[in-house]
Amino acid sequence: MEKTQSNKKQFFYGWAIVFGCMLIQAVPFSIAANLQPTFTNYVMSAEGFTLAQFSLIFTIGTVVSAVCSPFIGKLYSNPKANIKLLYVIGVLILGGGFAAFSLAGDNIFIYYGLSILVQIGSAIISAIGVPTLINGWFVENKGLAMGLAFAGGGLGNMFLQLLAGKWLPTIGYKATYLRFGIIAIVVALPIALFILRLPKSQDELAANVSKKKKDSTDTVSTKWGYSFAEVTKMKHFWIFAISFLFVGLYVGGMVLQFIPYLQTLESQGVFLLGSATVAASFGFFSMFGNLFGGLLFDKLGITKSLSLAGLLVIASGLSLIFVPQVNVLGYVFAICIGIAMYAYIIGPSYLTGALFGNREFGTILGIVQIFFAAGFGIGTTLFGVVVDMAGFNAGWISTIIYALIAYAGLLTSTGFIIKHNKEINVHESKKIA
Repeated sequence: MEKTQSNKKQFFYGWAIVFGCMLIQAVPFSIAANLQPTFTNYVMSAEGFTLAQFSLIFTIGTVVSAVCSPFIGKLYSNPKANIKLLYVIGVLILGGGFAAFSLAGDNIFIYYGLSILVQIGSAIISAIGVPTLINGWFVENKGLAMGLAFAGGGLGNMFLQLLAGKWLPTIGYKATYLRFGIIAIVVALPIALFILRLPKSQDELAANVSKKKKDSTDTVSTKWGYSFAEVTKMKHFWIFAISFLFVGLYVGGMVLQFIPYLQTLESQGVFLLGSATVAASFGFFSMFGNLFGGLLFDKLGITKSLSLAGLLVIASGLSLIFVPQVNVLGYVFAICIGIAMYAYIIGPSYLTGALFGNREFGTILGIVQIFFAAGFGIGTTLFGVVVDMAGFNAGWISTIIYALIAYAGLLTSTGFIIKHNKEINVHESKKIA
């Protein structure tokens, strides 16, 4: 009997959860989060929208879904939560909403409404769902597990961008919307129904803890953490959360608008390397960026990992400014922003768990996501306004300024929170600085 139990413990089901989350990130999440910018010029050309008008779909959808995030977090935190049902609902909302873009025509308000549905679905299955699953399963190697899960987004984006680049000029934006919406549902539903779940018992979690830690009297607890009420009284929590507002501002401009920018340069005969190729390269390096970022957080700690991300983002903005003169900087941008992606994909969930614990993880993460999503949504519209008034270079300069503010705030706030946790003898904070 002892031998049988030992053999059972050799396989940790958490890694199956990681695999399922990778596929969720690769297909439905990538479709919802990464493909819409590729449609921008095609929809604007066909329906007569301005960049500022169309960019509002990112603002409205993202902000409304962010407001729903704490509620979604509470649903996942409920011990009686039906994970499969939540995921099925999220998949159908996301995929069905994306497919319905094909019916919106020239009514911009339908685009706004559908964007809300798509982004709520994305929050259910990705922004809140994936971190909740990883946080619920992993005691050790949490950064690695989260990095692997979110790396799926980069892998999926790489191939989906190539498909979008092939389909949009040939079958049009409406048929392309429909195809991608159906693909999201067909891929994600079986994963939701047959793979994803929370642990059934503490015995399942025990397989994730090394024998050395099991035998140690200093074993890390998975139950430590602040209550939401306690967190809201911490000044540096609000600095931390507001910093993600500025992260969202630079992401909403830099990541969502680089494709229309390069497409514009292509049409002017200034950029000769191909916007679709750069977009695919971005997807490729973001895949490694998420994995690399998870390992960075685990091995190097928060301060060095955030500092590196800040430097990469600034290099990305400078590359876009000078890419018309030096086309190869398009690939430099793809490498830098792709690797730095871990700061806003893994960062909110990893940092929330590391700094504030698991006690009310979903609710606290939901609040952090509100600030990021507000910045993300406002950022893309604000970027469009700046471009319409002063050109793309002014837009890229604004994103660099946002990045400087964001990482200054994150480094300051995380440093104070880690110091406070050490002072009150939180074991977990002794290894994350």
